[in-house]
Amino acid sequence: MTAGAAELQLLDHESTETVERISVLLVDDHALVRRGLRRLLEDSANIYVVGEASDGEAAVNLANELKPQIVIMDCALPYLSGLMAAKTISEALPHTYVLMLSMYADNTWVNKAFEFGARGYIVKNAVNLDLASAVLRVAAGEIVLDPQLSRSEMLKGERSHGLTIRELQVLQHIVAGQSNKEIARQLDISVNTVGVHRSNIMQVLNIHNAAELAAYAVRNGLMNIL
Repeated sequence: MTAGAAELQLLDHESTETVERISVLLVDDHALVRRGLRRLLEDSANIYVVGEASDGEAAVNLANELKPQIVIMDCALPYLSGLMAAKTISEALPHTYVLMLSMYADNTWVNKAFEFGARGYIVKNAVNLDLASAVLRVAAGEIVLDPQLSRSEMLKGERSHGLTIRELQVLQHIVAGQSNKEIARQLDISVNTVGVHRSNIMQVLNIHNAAELAAYAVRNGLMNIL
C-alpha cells in the first residue's frame, strides 16, 4: 500500500460508462481541489471520473490498475512528484495521456512536463478554466498548452527549454546555501562544472545574485520539481 492509499478513492462507473465517454483519473493532494475538478468534468456528458489519487505513487498504481484515457495530474505532489509520476505513467501506458494542472507558469515546469511525456499543461489559476475542453482535446490527440503560457512575457529567460535536470539539481543546492565546492562533492562533478551551471542558471532566469535566485526558486516551486 502506498503512502497516499488512504486517500485513494475508486468510483463506481459501471452503470454510466459508454464507449464514447472519456475515462479520467484525477490526481491532486487536496481533496477539495479534486472535488471541484470532478464537478467541472461532470458537466460534460462525454467524460467520467474513474478514480482519484492524492500522491504520485498512488497515481501510478491506480493508472496501471484502471488504465484511464486521461490522467489529470497536479505537478507538485507528495512522495513522488507529478512530473515523475507523469513520466512513469507515459512510459508504462502509451495510450494513457497525462494533462498537467499546475499553479506554476515557469518555463522550466512547462517544458519538463512535456519532456516527461505530458500531452497538456494548464495553469490552475487560469480565468474561466475549461478543463473539460482540454480533456477532450488531449483525448483527440492534440497537445494542449494554456493560452497564457504562449505569451513570452510570462516566461523568464531567453533559453526556450528552461533549466536542465542537472541545473535544477545545482539550483536546489545553491538555495540550500551550499558552496560550489560542497555542491561539486554532493553531485560528484568538478567545481568548475558547478560554476558553469551556476552561470547558466542565472543567465536563463535573468537573475544575478543568490538571494534573488533563492526567492525565485521558492516562489516558482523549482525546489519540488524533481
